[in-house]
This record gives sequence, structure tokens and C-alpha cells, in this order.
Amino acid sequence: MRHQVLPRLLGAVRRPAGGPVMALSPGILLILDGWGHAPPATGNAVAAADSPFLDKLTSGPHGLLLAASGRAVGLPEGVVGNSEIGHLVMGAGRPIEYDSLLVERQVESGALRSHPLLVEICRQLARDDGTLHLVGLASDGRIHSDIAHLPEVLRAAWNHRLDRVAIHAITDGRDVPDRTSGMYMSRLTAMIKEIGVGFVASVIGRDYAMDKSGKTHLTAKACRLVLDGEAEHTVPDAEAAVRTDCGDGSIPPTAVLSASGEATFVRDGDVILFMNFRSDRTAPLADMVAAGLASSARARVRLISLGQYDTRAEISALVPRPDASGGLADALDEAGVRSVRIAEREKFEHVTFFLNGRDARRRRSEERLLVPSVADGPVQYHPRMNVMGVADSVIDAAARREVGLIVANLANMDVVGHTGDYEGTREATVAVDRAAARICAAARKSRHWVLLVGDHGNAEQMLTAPQDGTSPVPYGGHTCNPVPCALVPAGRERLIPSSYPPAIASIGPTVLHLLGLPVPVTMSAPVLSRTPA
Repeated sequence: MRHQVLPRLLGAVRRPAGGPVMALSPGILLILDGWGHAPPATGNAVAAADSPFLDKLTSGPHGLLLAASGRAVGLPEGVVGNSEIGHLVMGAGRPIEYDSLLVERQVESGALRSHPLLVEICRQLARDDGTLHLVGLASDGRIHSDIAHLPEVLRAAWNHRLDRVAIHAITDGRDVPDRTSGMYMSRLTAMIKEIGVGFVASVIGRDYAMDKSGKTHLTAKACRLVLDGEAEHTVPDAEAAVRTDCGDGSIPPTAVLSASGEATFVRDGDVILFMNFRSDRTAPLADMVAAGLASSARARVRLISLGQYDTRAEISALVPRPDASGGLADALDEAGVRSVRIAEREKFEHVTFFLNGRDARRRRSEERLLVPSVADGPVQYHPRMNVMGVADSVIDAAARREVGLIVANLANMDVVGHTGDYEGTREATVAVDRAAARICAAARKSRHWVLLVGDHGNAEQMLTAPQDGTSPVPYGGHTCNPVPCALVPAGRERLIPSSYPPAIASIGPTVLHLLGLPVPVTMSAPVLSRTPA
């Protein structure tokens, strides 16, 4: 229903500083995932890489640095950027208050603890001797979750005399340094002891519970662990579950047995609350849990989520999200401009669903090309991924005269960077440099402009200092660093700094200006391009 207002919104436009709207000028938006900027230092895989093309672009007159974290993109102050919010605000053309910020406000104000739906559930479960199952990432990376949100739910349970709260903890090692799950498990058990309610029922790594690459056999193991208590290992306490030789993300399905030696499982009439505020990596598990319940004798189990999820199943959210419509995808659709979206699987929904304002509809003039992966196994051993396949697809699309805009994601620096493998990430940066150079060379021949931008930092910081003051350790998480933005023009266009600190929300309006299209009033971020008189 929200899209019924778009013709009116798109009819009101801003004329950017570059002058009147021009004839359509075709172009390429090239998003280099995880491409952050920081001074050369130990652990900076971007600065250390042999990447002459990107180096020349970012040091030349057509380069800028853009904010991609914190308030600039709608996140809480000091919170690192991520691919979801990065693509979302680029497409929306304005900061969008992210789910984590909205949840944080509810926590700080006490509104989450007294949320009518949460209160109703706690009272009902207490009355019927049921269990509230909390499923979420147990860390404070604040990209998918924040362990600090958990006490508010536990306090709501305690306030309404709900004794049975089972916590199904997902270990991280990606948004936070690896091998830190023991610290987070200690924090979790301390929370439980302080508030006086709750117990850890199971532990599993995010590689299982938050996979979105289509490895359903991994998601199925997490699903069976939560629903049925089916585990590969059993332990007497939560701390024992994380004492393992594998990385935090790879901890296998582990049940924490009760005092009577039993694993916890979901009974009919229980409630499952997914505690991650971000949807994309939680949705596969949530949908599989919903399907598993539907095929069992547990039809009265209710599913709710902390933030709003993009799932096939109907799941009620405690904190709804804001509207992100009226952005780039809607403007292209209104103008009838054909766009082609290209990426490997890891980032495919980012150049489609998220760039389109978290809208699953494929626009009338929108094409989507999922580039297949070429290798299986640990990605740090295949750092090139299929970036040249993405480049080939971009070049082929640019040769088609009916295509006005190509949006492509080169995922290597982020996907490999998340492994914490410095050498692999350096090689990933080299691969991206070569692919970007090929794309831009072809674009010059076909008279396309190319706008290159990072969506958040990652590869420029592969080490972090632990809180205990010991030596730096490998780090695979995101950063708060700015991201490079560079324009390879087709004519005399150039990038200009805005009147206030520029951010990636300006990408959508800038793309429209480079195309020669009007910018809707909904896209309030400043245009960063100008054609000199």
C-alpha cells in the first residue's frame, strides 16, 4: 500500500547544483563491498595490496571519502556500517533509521520491557507453564544483534513471574573477534544470575544458524537443535560448550543439559522469540523453524522477532521498521530506465532487495543476474571468488544499448575479510582491482560513466587490540572508517564535496544526476556530482 503514493512523490523533484536535467547518460554503479579507507598500517590489507587502478582513482581528482557508519546512515553513534544498511541508504538516498537504533531506543526508554505483545506472552506462558525460547547471536557486534538487549526481555519475564526462559545462543567470531565466545558466555550467565531467570539451553555457531548462502543442511541442524534438542554434543554448562578447538562461528550443535540430564526442546504452546534485530541472516532459520512447526504437532507455538523480518512466514515484530520507499528503484521505474543488477550469491539480495528499499518486488524494467560461484570450500583459499564472472556480466550488459544503469557488487574484500585472513584479503583486494580496471576500460569504450564506492569498511583493518591489552589479534569484522568513492566519467562530470560531511546516502541521488534524471524529494541527501559549465 505504501507504494500508491510514489507517483505523487516522484513528481516533485530537486534540480541538483549541476543544472538542468540532461538526456539519459548510461552508467555503472560498482559497489566494492568492504572497501574502507585507513592510513597504511599493519593489518591494512587494502593499503598493502597491489592495486594500482584503485590507488590511482582514490588519490586523483575524482575521489572522495564518504561516511558509512553511525548516525550518517541511521545507526547508533559509533556503530560500524554493514552491507544491509549500506545498500539500503544508497538506494533510499537518505539515512534510514536502522533496526538496531530503533531497538536501542526501546531498550533505553524501558518501552521494550513493557511492550504489550511481550507482556501478553510472558503472562500467558507463566499461566500455562510454558517456555519462552530466545534465539539470537550472543555478542555485541551490533550488526545483527546486541547481547545488551537480552536483559530487558529477561526482566519482562521476571516481572510477570515467567520462570522458564530458554536461551539458544549463537556464537559469533565474525562481527567480533574470533575466540571470544567464552567471554560472551560468561556475560550471558552473569545476566541470568543477576536477573534471576533464564538458562542456556543450547549453543551453536553462526555458520549453522545464520547461513544465507543456501547451505540448508547447516540451517537444518540449527533448526533441529532449537526445536527438538537434537545435538552433536551435550555439555553440562554453557561455558563448556565454547571450550573447543574450532572457531566461534563453527561451534557445532551443542545441547546444554538440565540438572536431570535432558536437552531442552520446544513444546506445543511455547513461544520462540528471535533476538537478532537484522533479518537477512536470521530469516532462513526462522522460515525453517516455522515450516518445521507446521509439519509437527506443535501448531500453537508462536513466533515473534525483536526487529521486523523479511520471511515467508508471518512473524510479529516487537519493533517495526521505517519506510524506505521512494528511492532509486522507484525513480528508475517511474522513468522507465532499464537496470541490470549483478552479484554473486552472498551479495545478490543487497543489489536487489536492499537497494530497492527492502522491497522484494522486481520492477518492470529491472533485470537480475546471479553470477554462480566457481569454487567451494573456505573462501580465504579462493579469494578471487568469481569476481571476473561478475566483471564479464557487467561488460556484457554495458554493450546493450537498451540498458541505462548497471548495479554490480564485487564482494571479495568483505566476504574474504570476514575470515580474518590477512593474506587472503590482500589477494581479494588485488582481484577486485583487476576486475574494476577491466570494467572501467570497457565502460570508456561504450561511453558509460562508472561510480565506484564502498558500502562499509572491513578489509582496511584486519587486526584489533583485545580489551585485555594483549597483542593485536586477527579481526574479520566491519569498521567505522570512511569508504572511498570515485567517479570514472564519460564526459566532463566530476565529484564535488557536499556542504556538510558527505555520506553514502548521496549515492542514489548522484546516480540519478549522472543518468540525467530528476531526483525525487524523498531522496534528501545531496548530489555529489557536477558538470562544469
